[in-house]
Amino acid sequence: MHAKDILIDGYSRIQEEVHAAVGGLDPDDLNARPTAETNSVAWLVWHLTRVQDDHMADAFGLDQVWLSQEWEKRFGLDLPRLDTGYGHSAAKVGKVRVTDGGLLTGYYDAVHAQTLQALRGVTAAELERVVDERWDPPVTLGVRLVSVLSDDLQHVGQAAYVRGLLQSAAA
Repeated sequence: MHAKDILIDGYSRIQEEVHAAVGGLDPDDLNARPTAETNSVAWLVWHLTRVQDDHMADAFGLDQVWLSQEWEKRFGLDLPRLDTGYGHSAAKVGKVRVTDGGLLTGYYDAVHAQTLQALRGVTAAELERVVDERWDPPVTLGVRLVSVLSDDLQHVGQAAYVRGLLQSAAA
């Protein structure tokens, strides 16, 4: 198995978990926050998707799906155009509200499609290419891809946990 096949499998697992975390939730549950300082399912899925979109576009020299496919307009959030949610305060988390889970999964699916397209062309040598020199040591494409994969899996797990809290409270 090639490294790109492992990465494709890993990113496909994120997609499965995004759909499982979001599927069937009404707007109240999508936007519910267990406490005023915690994140909602909507924010967690939006954030993990924005980070993947931003980092993949940067690493592969692509346009962000957020802008190129006008997801920014569809979401209509009161946030800066390129905001990914990194470092959001509780107040900013509250600005990420969606009325339909299909908006979240649709955006994720569009980012996932661009991600897979990029990954299919990756060679072993390209995984060694430095994509970010602001770190010591500099970040290679391979490290960036695993970092995004890890971050996304953590956030989608958090979304599943919040979903479980909401469902157990309703039962």
